[in-house]
Amino acid sequence: MNRPRISTMITTVLLAVVTRVQAVGEDPDPMPARSRITSVGLFKNGLAVVRRELTIPADGVYEITDVPEPVHGTFWIECNATIETRMAIREYEAPLRVRESTDLQEHFAGRTVTIQFRDPGRLPITGRVVDAHAEGRDVDWNRSYAHSTPEWSRWSAYAPPMTEAVRAPARFLVLESASGLDYVDSSAISSLHVDQAGMSVRVRRPVLLITARGIGAQPATAVISYLTKGLAWAPSYRVDMTHPSTLNIAQEAVIKNELEDLQDVHIDLISGFPSIEFADVLSPLSLETTLQGFFFQLSQLNQRGQWSDGVVSQQMITSNSASASARWPEQSIVPSGEGVDVHYHSIGPRTLLEGESLMLGVASDQVAYERVVEWTVPDSRDAYGRPIGDWSAEPDVEDTWDAVQFRNPFDFPMTTAPAIMIANGRFNGQRTSHWVNPGELTTLQITPALSVRTHVAENEAPGEREITEIGGQRFRRTLASGRLAVGNHRNEAIKIVIRRQFSGEFVEADGEPRKELREEGVYSINPRQELTWTLTLQPGEEKVLEYSYTVLVYF
Repeated sequence: MNRPRISTMITTVLLAVVTRVQAVGEDPDPMPARSRITSVGLFKNGLAVVRRELTIPADGVYEITDVPEPVHGTFWIECNATIETRMAIREYEAPLRVRESTDLQEHFAGRTVTIQFRDPGRLPITGRVVDAHAEGRDVDWNRSYAHSTPEWSRWSAYAPPMTEAVRAPARFLVLESASGLDYVDSSAISSLHVDQAGMSVRVRRPVLLITARGIGAQPATAVISYLTKGLAWAPSYRVDMTHPSTLNIAQEAVIKNELEDLQDVHIDLISGFPSIEFADVLSPLSLETTLQGFFFQLSQLNQRGQWSDGVVSQQMITSNSASASARWPEQSIVPSGEGVDVHYHSIGPRTLLEGESLMLGVASDQVAYERVVEWTVPDSRDAYGRPIGDWSAEPDVEDTWDAVQFRNPFDFPMTTAPAIMIANGRFNGQRTSHWVNPGELTTLQITPALSVRTHVAENEAPGEREITEIGGQRFRRTLASGRLAVGNHRNEAIKIVIRRQFSGEFVEADGEPRKELREEGVYSINPRQELTWTLTLQPGEEKVLEYSYTVLVYF
């Protein structure tokens, strides 16, 4: 008797379940929105701190097409409402662009095409290009994740990150015709005619969906901040030594924009040595990476810093290291700022379109300077006191340099950058200027000093040698004596700074040089030391300096 009612109830429940499934699987119609970049802070290594603002008028789902590619752990949204963020793929109609047509299957999906073949005996075919995305997910996730702390492998460094973005075009172009599916080898295609070529095509692009709840009577502002790649600045210095006692120094900056159009955006130039441990790890929020790619990038964190000198040189320029002359303990400390050693230099609002570059002057000033010649004689022994290879008594000519000493005249740090030196309008040289705090003394090399002749000789004293055992290893104690000779072949007096590095215990030296321990000798059997003389040589004058030290030699 109640069967009709029971049937009606079952039907109602099933309809509710189906409706619920559809509601879960479908998004409410998102409202288009566009965030605006308000400020960027540029590092020298291609990373930028980006700040965007989005006005949210009411509760709902908003779709943003200017999707960021953030560094892992740096994407944040600040808002006085409840915000939930999701990345998704959406299809859009876009004008046909020839340069995008390398992947024929994806680019002409759903379009009717006629294919002519390279083989003249093969008849052309016409069909509709099958949509590769029509049946849902087309990416097979590879869950062979790399461990986050693997043992180092010489081959693992060369493994490419697994990202969906780097995908080769398919070999076959699949067409649907009245007779079925045709798989056409792309290399066999001579030409391809597209019906209605002037119309738009469908493209798949990532979008950022922001769900906002709790918006009050007034619109809310969401501040989106993250680190990403695509913007950088490159500083340089011009040092004019025309005046005999006053140096003219100018800093310029080149800004390269490969991110997106910047319209009246505030720009800060950041200098320092940024600690960005995950700089090369793309956030899993991005659809440009898979979990396999994400975990692979994490696995590379323990393998950095072991590459070639070229990478080290690049890091030195794009980051910062303090000037060597700024480490001498005899200098007075110059207070230069508060907080961490990351300096923001504002250049105000700028408009810079994607792909454009901008060069501008940052600062210029004058400062007193002094011309010097630097001669550094490197250590000829290893940590065990043994001579290094076939060490020659004649040092390399590039160990003697013309240089200038001056104090940073700017009210901000001089960042690590190339510097060119000119005098009387003529180019004199180019070297790297290292990080210098405001008011701090630095030495900037110019070019090898060929007219300042130098010679060094060192010998071990003959006779019996004391045998010492340290940690189960045997050493002989040797007395080494050296001789430094320098001659001024110029028609002017020069100030010369001579540095002799050695391993062992200092005994004595002419001229009362300054003596100090070098940092690299902390764990050596022999202390690693350096003697420094500062002399003035008149035209044609020669000076000879003698020194001696004892050293433990492993045998």
